[in-house]
Amino acid sequence: MTAAYSAANHGPANHGPTSAGPASRPVAYALTDTSVMIARSLRRSVRDPEAFITALALPVILMLLFVYVFGGVFSAGVDAGTGTGMAGGYANYVVPGLIVLCAAYGAGTTAVAVATDMSTGIVDRFRSMPIAAGTVLVGQIAASVARNLLATALVIGAGLAVGWRPTGGPLDWAAAAGLIVLFIAALSWVAACFGLAVGSPEAANGASFILMFIPYLSSAFVPAGTMTRVLRPVAANQPFTPLIEAMRGLWMGRTSTGAAVGHEALLAVAYFGAVLVLAAALASWLFRHRTAVR
Repeated sequence: MTAAYSAANHGPANHGPTSAGPASRPVAYALTDTSVMIARSLRRSVRDPEAFITALALPVILMLLFVYVFGGVFSAGVDAGTGTGMAGGYANYVVPGLIVLCAAYGAGTTAVAVATDMSTGIVDRFRSMPIAAGTVLVGQIAASVARNLLATALVIGAGLAVGWRPTGGPLDWAAAAGLIVLFIAALSWVAACFGLAVGSPEAANGASFILMFIPYLSSAFVPAGTMTRVLRPVAANQPFTPLIEAMRGLWMGRTSTGAAVGHEALLAVAYFGAVLVLAAALASWLFRHRTAVR
């Protein structure tokens, strides 16, 4: 890693540690630092085969589980909640929810990776080198987005294999892709906050579990109208539901709630745009606080 940074930054003779501040470092060096950190985080993902294979296998396993094991019962709930039959089966309903669920699972990996960096002393080593400090977090976030986009592709592929038949056109797919990227980026920053706030990778993994349960309290797997009176308003008024319904509407032509697709998409952008900004600001503050010289 030291050799990589020396080569990337043209050696310490050109810009020493005193130039490590963001205001004094040229933009080209910051971009180089960022690319090195992204490559480092991606290599770490590949070099952890157990976590990497689990992340790739999980979307396929969940698709098969929900469609073939729970699909019959859940499809009846979907029909009851929407008042319409599900042409093509339960797969046509569940794909957006599984994308969200798999991204929430992937956030746990990001939280653990950030917590590992903070607890092993590698960040202190980076601070002694002429690199932009914020690139450590940016590298983890970029790697998280890449991992989760791969998981999303697997969910889509598995859905097509088991009977999902989207009817949306190219513009609908582009809009859905934009929502997915926004959601994954926002969730990755939230996971980074978990990794920075706790004291160990194990605690980070446990703290991020809450993100995995939120999709179950949305319209991901059954319409909110089929839930109990207590859970119904929770499912109908939480951020994950408009995101899921917007993707469902873009791909299938209608939402399960009957709301306009554009309305749900705007709500999703507002929710997760705000989450992205707030989580990035909080993660940056936590990182500065954790790495401050005492």
